[in-house]
Amino acid sequence: MTSRKETFVFDPADGVPPQVGPFAHATRLGDLVFVTGQMPTDPATGRLVEGGIVEQAEQVRANLVAVLRQVGLTFDDALQVRVYLRNFDEHFEPFNERYRTWFAGPLPARTTVGVTGLAVGALVEIDLIAGR
Repeated sequence: MTSRKETFVFDPADGVPPQVGPFAHATRLGDLVFVTGQMPTDPATGRLVEGGIVEQAEQVRANLVAVLRQVGLTFDDALQVRVYLRNFDEHFEPFNERYRTWFAGPLPARTTVGVTGLAVGALVEIDLIAGR
């Protein structure tokens, strides 16, 4: 029996930050694409972008868009979005204000979780599942 699972690893030339661990940027199984949590890192430098929650969230979105583009999808193909906020009480509302502008079509399902820490000192990380 052959696996229908495909994994994808991209590089900064694709607009995707380099991996910081042993994982694929995306995995496709059938019509679903699972995108690894993206950090607010600049693909060109691999460094955390400067600024607060809004600037970091926009970089995360750009990184997610770059991954989705590589597999022929857009942000509007997202079915489930998981958001991890380092300071839930302070960042939930400003994040939501920006998030509302990210979709042209219906919003996907979403979970938002407050966490005690994220890699590279980030304020936000987002992963998602998209459908073809």
